Amino acid sequence: MTLPDRTDIPAPHDDLVVRPVTTRADLKLFMTLPRRIYAGMAGFVPAFDMEQDELLNPKKAPIFRHASIRYFLAWRGKTAVGRIAAIVDHRAIEHWGMKIGCFGALDAVPEGSVVSALLETARHWLSLQGMQTMRGPVTLSGNGESGLMIEGQDQPLMVAMPWHPRLLGRLVEEAGYTPVEDLLSYKLDLDDQTESRFKVPGDLKIGEGRLGAIAIRRLSKKQIAQQGEILRQLYNDAWSDKFNFVPLQDYEMKAMIKQLGPVLRPEHYVQIDQNGEPVAMALVVPNLYDIAGDLGGAPSPLGWVKLAARLTTHRFHSARVILLGVTQRLRGTVLGALLPSLAIAELMRRRKSLPYSWVELGWIQASDSNMRNLAESIVPEPYKRYRLYERPIDDPA
Repeated sequence: MTLPDRTDIPAPHDDLVVRPVTTRADLKLFMTLPRRIYAGMAGFVPAFDMEQDELLNPKKAPIFRHASIRYFLAWRGKTAVGRIAAIVDHRAIEHWGMKIGCFGALDAVPEGSVVSALLETARHWLSLQGMQTMRGPVTLSGNGESGLMIEGQDQPLMVAMPWHPRLLGRLVEEAGYTPVEDLLSYKLDLDDQTESRFKVPGDLKIGEGRLGAIAIRRLSKKQIAQQGEILRQLYNDAWSDKFNFVPLQDYEMKAMIKQLGPVLRPEHYVQIDQNGEPVAMALVVPNLYDIAGDLGGAPSPLGWVKLAARLTTHRFHSARVILLGVTQRLRGTVLGALLPSLAIAELMRRRKSLPYSWVELGWIQASDSNMRNLAESIVPEPYKRYRLYERPIDDPA
């Protein structure tokens, strides 16, 4: 992590101070703070310490290979009451062509003084790095946890999707930050009724007629590294013009495969080829909270035994479609418009070989009318909403 000047930045109240994370103890507290401040709030389930360590530890998280990141904790006396990360993602800046720094890992007791102090600290640090705009939250990249939860706090928690109390979004706006994009998630029940409502236009079939050049591949454990690289390249191509997109690096994909490999099955991956060339993809990830939600963030030895047994028997009942995209060269064509429907239809066909009763489609950007129309042709309304914010670095307001 890049260190700023070693100066504590005082908050508006004398008993509140924001300090940079500088020790191992600070880092451990930073990673576990949400479960300390959100404990007892309806809908909150603590994340695994192990998961947070992979996500936030500078020695493990691959984003630290191309980003300068600084962590801060807000203290009231001897009690930590909030956290925030300030992020300069050099790959993102290269892609955007703008000096946009990000904030992320924003979690705090829902008090305006705490939230504004954390945001002001991150903004000050990003200003020292030469950034002109501050955007977020992301943890720690647009390829990871994105947005601040606005709606859906009482819904089941989903893997790689953050949880925040309802008041937090309003406090961010009161601190001078403007909403710039909403991220929507849809709950899709995997049942006969849903499948009957979802029809591919013209009842077209893969490998026949107008789709004669189209083929579908599944995940191969023996070729997972090669398929991961195909997925990365296709993802970078399909998403390159989306808001807040950051190109996924090869070492980030390798880390993802290492983390997800033990729970992935062939049915989880849909790769659509045209004349042997990949043109669309979808990836489903089992919901870790199905089997770990009752074990707490730091399971006991017995808890770890339970978790291992549940993993072995794949006792998940929900999952998330984390990637769904189509190559840019087919944008604006009839086939390009059809491919997302084909991918979802393929997942629906596979539902009988998977234990899931529902999947989450998300997130989908509110401004992406094509993907929203596809989702809402199956599920009329999103069941969760997340929000990204921006503020000019030099804005004195």
